[in-house]
Amino acid sequence: MEPTVFRPGLFDGQVALVTGGATGIGYGIAELLGGLGAHVVIASRRQEKLDVAAESLSKNGARVSTVSVDVRDVDRVKAMVEEVQRDRGRIDILVNNAAGNFYAPSESLSPNAWKSVIEIDLNGTFFCCQAVFPVMKAQGGGRIVSISMTLHYRGWPLMAHATAAKAGIDALTRTLSLEWARHGIRVNAVAPGPIPTEGVRKAFAPPGGSGVPDVFAVERALEDYARKSIPLGRWGAPKDIANMVAFLASPAAEWVTGSIFVVDGGEWLARGQPTGR
Repeated sequence: MEPTVFRPGLFDGQVALVTGGATGIGYGIAELLGGLGAHVVIASRRQEKLDVAAESLSKNGARVSTVSVDVRDVDRVKAMVEEVQRDRGRIDILVNNAAGNFYAPSESLSPNAWKSVIEIDLNGTFFCCQAVFPVMKAQGGGRIVSISMTLHYRGWPLMAHATAAKAGIDALTRTLSLEWARHGIRVNAVAPGPIPTEGVRKAFAPPGGSGVPDVFAVERALEDYARKSIPLGRWGAPKDIANMVAFLASPAAEWVTGSIFVVDGGEWLARGQPTGR
């Protein structure tokens, strides 16, 4: 784990359940929480990805276990939470990171494509929150952090399904925070800005050619975008989101609930404005 501002052992004795924790942002979150002492349970649909991630996290000193789940399946989500509680005795932190997004024109978006994203992003978040509620209530509290996005703050072509789902996550965060505060459960969300993934890199690949992206051209395009469109001058990384999640899960945020924290280098505010770079 990279050096961190958080004190060692911050989450000793705690259990963190991270959906979509095998790759990308979810893996970064699991890595930080595990490095700070939490027993991390990473959840994903594909066991082979979970196995690779768990091995990597363990090599870095984290205590980790895995659980296979499709968050669209409410019965499987309930079984997952029961399994974690039975094996670990408690769930202190839930991170709703599982998502399934892609670009598609709204006029030709199929019902199944729409339903798939809504069911993974929004329904899955609600199912996981609802499933951990009795566990957290019984133990006297807990922290829930859901991963949103910034695209729905201004609208984003070709992402009607994702923006609708993430806007729903923001609303759900605020509503659950009010309902569950009396049980000591804090509910917040983090809205990441642009963080390069394989899909983003393909989008920046030059058109035409053999179908194999020119890695250097892609990296130059990414760097140019960051310089022109992100006030802080760089793309985000999973660690940037992980740091905010760790803060929200820590005692430093004990009076914070119902909030959505944008972590994007100022990108959404500056969209369409010159950055001065």
